[in-house]
Amino acid sequence: MADKKSESKPTTKPVPFSNEYAVKDPEQFAMNMARMFEHIGKAASAWVEPREKGDHVETGPVTMAEIVETLSKVGEYWMTDPTRAIEAQTRLFAGYMTVWNNSIRRLAGESVNGEAASSTKGDKRFSDEEWNQNFFFDFLKQAYLMTTRWADELVEEANGLDDHTRHKAAFYMRQVSNALSPTNFIMTNPELYRETIQSNGQNLVKGMKMFAEDIAAGKGNLRVRQADYSAFKIGEDIALTEGKVIAQNDICQIIQYSPQTDEVFKRPIIITPPWINKFYILDLKPEKSYVNWLVEQGHTVFLISWVNPDERHAMKTWKDYIEDGIKFGLDTAEKATGEKEFNMVGYCVGGTLLSAGIGYLKAKGDTRPQTATLFATQVDFEYAGDLLVFVDEEQLKTLEATMEAKGYLDGSQMAQAFNMLRSADLIWPYFVNNYLRGKDPMPFDLLFWNADATRMPKANHLFYLRNCYLENNLSRGEMVIGDTKIDLRAVDIPIYNLATKEDHIAPAKSVYRGSKSFGGDVSYVLAGSGHIAGVVNHPSRNKYQYWTGSAPHADGTFEEWFEKAEEHPGSWWPHWSEWIAEKSGTKKVKARKPGGGKMKAIEDAPGSYVKVQA
Repeated sequence: MADKKSESKPTTKPVPFSNEYAVKDPEQFAMNMARMFEHIGKAASAWVEPREKGDHVETGPVTMAEIVETLSKVGEYWMTDPTRAIEAQTRLFAGYMTVWNNSIRRLAGESVNGEAASSTKGDKRFSDEEWNQNFFFDFLKQAYLMTTRWADELVEEANGLDDHTRHKAAFYMRQVSNALSPTNFIMTNPELYRETIQSNGQNLVKGMKMFAEDIAAGKGNLRVRQADYSAFKIGEDIALTEGKVIAQNDICQIIQYSPQTDEVFKRPIIITPPWINKFYILDLKPEKSYVNWLVEQGHTVFLISWVNPDERHAMKTWKDYIEDGIKFGLDTAEKATGEKEFNMVGYCVGGTLLSAGIGYLKAKGDTRPQTATLFATQVDFEYAGDLLVFVDEEQLKTLEATMEAKGYLDGSQMAQAFNMLRSADLIWPYFVNNYLRGKDPMPFDLLFWNADATRMPKANHLFYLRNCYLENNLSRGEMVIGDTKIDLRAVDIPIYNLATKEDHIAPAKSVYRGSKSFGGDVSYVLAGSGHIAGVVNHPSRNKYQYWTGSAPHADGTFEEWFEKAEEHPGSWWPHWSEWIAEKSGTKKVKARKPGGGKMKAIEDAPGSYVKVQA
């Protein structure tokens, strides 16, 4: 019989701190620490100055008071009953003892297959080998992971919470856990510690300099830079598809793109992008550009470029955005081409507005929209995901008061809200890279666009949050625009409804449910990846995949649909291209120049509205 000891496969014995963690040049290190504190002082001044002057400073999508109040409701459940409180503390203490015992066993060379150890698989935060090999850092990692699981369980098991409060508590707890990760601190991150020692603290000098600059750029709030923004200029490095602005009003510009084929499909395309972000997510570099690809396929393309609103737009409503945006685009395209039938495309909240807009226009007798393609668009918000965290009556009152002074919501608040949805990916890695490692962020067109925020008009934004997220009026047939009640069942045109599998803004399940709200034929398609990468996926890149299946039906669920769906490799764009080609006229016509000889060009694409900074 084999000896039991010979059967064991001990892991590599964790090692204690080595000389690589010792300061090499104390004098230089001390000097750099002084310079670091000098920049911290500048950061503090940049934070204090606008507050001392009484300037309005944005507080972010949620207040600290809101977070504390929500989490205190979880604490109340556990602390008001001594038995529950002792149970929770005992569970935490037992978890720490398990982590300690496992760490001691690993230090002795034993093999330990603990639950916490396996949970770091795929977690980029703990990719450095020292997290496993060094006793101290391994213990920190295991203790952190165990504590975050314990905290999450407190939220899950707290009875008496309504669904919204529990959702908020889980979301806020995740934000706290992500913020307190040992990877976010010099002394508890082996990689950061080594770099600090090896550079004698020079990384912190440069990092705190950027930290002070970013607080000043945020006018008293930290605006974490995610990319090298100086590497891009709109109209020169991105948004390059050739075209002309052929009409404009105080809400938008209408761009018509120049043809790249001798003949084009008879029915033009009009794109309604979200006003929450700028349209050039659909027109990044040519090798990524959806707009450029459309033109290459022989489509006449019009696009609505929304204004970056200011005080003058405070009372602009959804009716204004439909009348002076979507309808204005239809009128412009009809005048330029002579056509009376159009294929409509909407992205994210632009798709939500388009859906409501088609219903509104049809109620007015305007049937020019003949198809609708919706990218990552919600019309039913029951399963709207973590963005629901930011919307309840109290938060809407706070938001309304915030917007009252200027008439709009600063773009940075929306950017913070979206970043918080994926804070482990969109906030803390950049915080660590920029301010603790002292590394300049890389030039990345997508993150440049992500940081190019737009403001939200007060009336428009409050209407959207209340009617969609809070009351879900659009899908219920209760949304009223002007004097018109919107009934999506009257939207009986063919619809191509694209969801993305990992979407944190418009979850695939939510988009599927919304498909059932329309009155016509809906082709539901699921793309791989998330809200941006899943949509902006040029076929030449040969990335991801997409799924097709049966049309959504009243009693079906997303899970049932996905189980039977067929997976296809690569981009969904060619699949959609076949769908839209069938609906764009069997005969092609001579390519149309911007304006069609009937409208004078105002300026070159991408126009001036998109260049206005928030």
